[in-house]
Amino acid sequence: MQRPVHDGDEVDAGHDELGHDQLGHDQPGGDELPQGELERGALTLRQRQVLGYISECIEAQGFPPTLREIGVRFGIRSTNGVNDHLRALERKGYLERELWKSRALRPVGSTSVVSVPLLGQVAAGRPQLAVEQSETSLKVDRALLGGGRTDEVFALRVRGDSMVEDGIFDKDYVFVRRQPTARAGATVVALIDDEATVKRYYPEADHLRLQPANASMAPIRVRPGEGREVQLLGVVVGVYRRL
Repeated sequence: MQRPVHDGDEVDAGHDELGHDQLGHDQPGGDELPQGELERGALTLRQRQVLGYISECIEAQGFPPTLREIGVRFGIRSTNGVNDHLRALERKGYLERELWKSRALRPVGSTSVVSVPLLGQVAAGRPQLAVEQSETSLKVDRALLGGGRTDEVFALRVRGDSMVEDGIFDKDYVFVRRQPTARAGATVVALIDDEATVKRYYPEADHLRLQPANASMAPIRVRPGEGREVQLLGVVVGVYRRL
């Protein structure tokens, strides 16, 4: 006869007497444990899988999965079932999370700080886009980079007031993800001949409009045949200000 499960009890999808869970996975056993589990509580196979999935999501997209995404990945039908695993990981010292936030899971000992190369100023001079030619680097929380891979992100220092109405000010740093295309209205860094500029991107029927976020400034319009070369360096994914 099974005892009732109370809040705080550890539930791991149920196990039979042969050491398999109800989904057919082997239950961890034996005397040999990973080094980290010798110092903290031992994990079941499912708990290791959930912890690994959280780490994979953070590495791949910059933020952890939601409870629902964890449930879908492992065939757990209710968020209560997912929470059982997460509470066990917290209790054993492997996971930290903030209550009331859907994406607030962080494996203990992991770091959310990444190094972003600073490649120059955005208003004058062609930025050198090779990482080895970067001036220096900024260490920031990956949450400032909008998720996704961070190895394609670089930083530029803003010079000027053309984007103040979008909250981008002189001497701010913008984080830019390298990509050759952008959706209409995206904030981009574009190279016009030898000058880099931050503007909103609007491809029109017969020209390209780079729109400042400053009512006192006119847009930059580039038309075919004018002899000006325009290259899209990337899309702005974050802004950083040192106080």
